[in-house]
Amino acid sequence: MRKLLTLIGATLLLMAQTRPSILNRQLLIVLDGLRPDYVRADIMPTLYALGQRGVIYQNHHSVYPTVTRVNASSIATGTYPAAHGLMGNSVFFPAVDATRFLDTSDRGALLKINESEKGRLQTTKTLAEILQRAGRKMLVVSSGSSGSAFLLNYHVSGGAILHNEFTLPEPLAAEMISKLGPNPPEATPNAAQNRRAVDAFLQIGLPTIDPSVTVMWISDPDTTAHQHGIGHPTTIDALKRVDGEIKRVLDGLSAARQLERYDVWVTSDHGFSTGSSSANLAALLKPFAGTMPDGSPRIVSGGGAIYVRDHNRETISGIVTALQKTSGVGAIFMPAASAGSMDGTLAGTLSFDAIRWNHARSADILYSPDWTDQQNQYGFPGITRSGGAAGHGSTSIWDVHNVLVATGPDIKEKTVISTPSANVDFAPTFLQLAGVQSSETMDGRVLSEALRNGPRPETIKVVPMEHTVKTADGSYALTGFFSTVEAGGTSYRYFNYTKIERR
Repeated sequence: MRKLLTLIGATLLLMAQTRPSILNRQLLIVLDGLRPDYVRADIMPTLYALGQRGVIYQNHHSVYPTVTRVNASSIATGTYPAAHGLMGNSVFFPAVDATRFLDTSDRGALLKINESEKGRLQTTKTLAEILQRAGRKMLVVSSGSSGSAFLLNYHVSGGAILHNEFTLPEPLAAEMISKLGPNPPEATPNAAQNRRAVDAFLQIGLPTIDPSVTVMWISDPDTTAHQHGIGHPTTIDALKRVDGEIKRVLDGLSAARQLERYDVWVTSDHGFSTGSSSANLAALLKPFAGTMPDGSPRIVSGGGAIYVRDHNRETISGIVTALQKTSGVGAIFMPAASAGSMDGTLAGTLSFDAIRWNHARSADILYSPDWTDQQNQYGFPGITRSGGAAGHGSTSIWDVHNVLVATGPDIKEKTVISTPSANVDFAPTFLQLAGVQSSETMDGRVLSEALRNGPRPETIKVVPMEHTVKTADGSYALTGFFSTVEAGGTSYRYFNYTKIERR
């Protein structure tokens, strides 16, 4: 009898330790394009201090392609592009436009896609939908593009989107104007629009929506860094300003007597790299060009994705060979040689399966700009052959590696975690903290090692791995680097970066 009582007592204690509080709210602040090495006491004192008292993830990952709308979709669904189907910042839907890629920063373009796809803009369940079914709400506030805001909760399931250009449900638009005034123009730094997004959360979202989960998307440093570059004084100014907005969020929650009920997570959608001259893709593709029977282009490309619309094998092989020989082109991906294989169908390519980009909407070829660890004039490493002052989207470690710090009533204190994590992990983590069963469709894992009653990070098994593919003559070799986390009897593979060698 004593053993039975002891067993029951131990079971109840374990349940109490592992059961999350359903009272606490989750706030995810996404600072677009924030690199981990920006988070310094002299640049971002508020965020730096937040990490010092809470949790710092040292090995957090953006989803590849390392661009905004892919990662907005992964945050919204807890899945990779292979499941959610938003394949890039620009996407090709011939039913909408057979001549060119569509810009997903434009909500109007997304509405057209959603209509053509019969309401399946994203091809999996969303965090907001699951919360709604459990009687919870998700709020999005954003100074980013209208497209990224829309992708975070495009069904507007039981919650709201408060954006500088549109508001859903629409009746909230009048309250936005009444309390916040008209939308200010975009600028670099984008201080006025960022401030308005924070005000929308504090003055409208917090008292009116009472969300279980909020995603707050701030457009800097991305908006400013694209124009001025990494480490430029104007970009540093933008970082200091967004750090001030984080302080306003914390102060606002405190003034509303809500801070003790909020777990605050700060992340970024992707890292950032200094740009250098890019490969001339138009010239490379010109010998393979042609038209379809309806007169539309035979080959359409954008954001590293190349569609050969008649799927001619000789043409696809010719383009891949040309890419492998072209300076400035890095990793090349194709459909898998066999189901689940890391090898692409042609020698010297990695598979879409390796990066979880295998979807009915996938292109025939996906490639990344090449990259190096070289420093720019301000001492920040990471140069990509992508053109422009600075950008992202590559398989560079500087684009893949992004920020995650967190603090709050459910979060451990003064803990540095080297266990790999990624943007797909937020949705299942937030559902557990809300006491809601996660969807089986989600690819992400619960970030249990960050939670107060979770396992110690050092007890979680992490296995590094790499996979190399080469052309038949060895003139081009591509290596993908990955990490696997063993948690709860399941393996979760994270894509770290690639390296290529030419001879």
